[in-house]
Amino acid sequence: MKITPLDRVLLLLTGILAAYQVAVGIDGFSTLPIIAYTIAFGVLLVAGLLLIIWGFDILDSPWVVIVSTLIPLSLATGLVWQYTPAYGIHFLVFVLVGFLVILLTRSLPMPGKLPTLVLAFVHGIAGMTIFLMPILLSLQGKTNPLFSLVGVGGALIGIGGLLLSFLKSGKPILSKEMILKVLSGLLFLMTICFVLGFRYA
Repeated sequence: MKITPLDRVLLLLTGILAAYQVAVGIDGFSTLPIIAYTIAFGVLLVAGLLLIIWGFDILDSPWVVIVSTLIPLSLATGLVWQYTPAYGIHFLVFVLVGFLVILLTRSLPMPGKLPTLVLAFVHGIAGMTIFLMPILLSLQGKTNPLFSLVGVGGALIGIGGLLLSFLKSGKPILSKEMILKVLSGLLFLMTICFVLGFRYA
């Protein structure tokens, strides 16, 4: 499926928002969250630009799954380190080990469904962290209620990740055409939620 002019506009706006978040939107955070958020939004920026240049064909690369994993893993690490620092080291170890296992299972020939199961488990933990933590913190009154928008962004990134994962595994939830039709809009909405939510972090 060819990338449309609307897709390019949405991806460009996504890249601009991601660049803004790296440059301005994470000022005032401590060092490790800044590093984690910079990686996440930096990868999102690069991914958007690559999609604009190469189109959706780039999604066929096996490296896309590996690199795109950095977005939820980095965001989740930043949130845990920022809001529950007592668990920061433990979560960082989980993320590093999880990413390494994803790298190995995607780079080397693996039997059966192991690569998909590993990806689903690691993505699932990171995705639930991004989704639940901002919403729970907002409900507990520990953050501004609008910080819960980060959780909404987490839900959107989870949906996008699941759609692409099942597509890559050969068992798509929706048709490839439908997934590619909504992907750019999903990335744009997700990024808006993150940028607005982090303003109230």
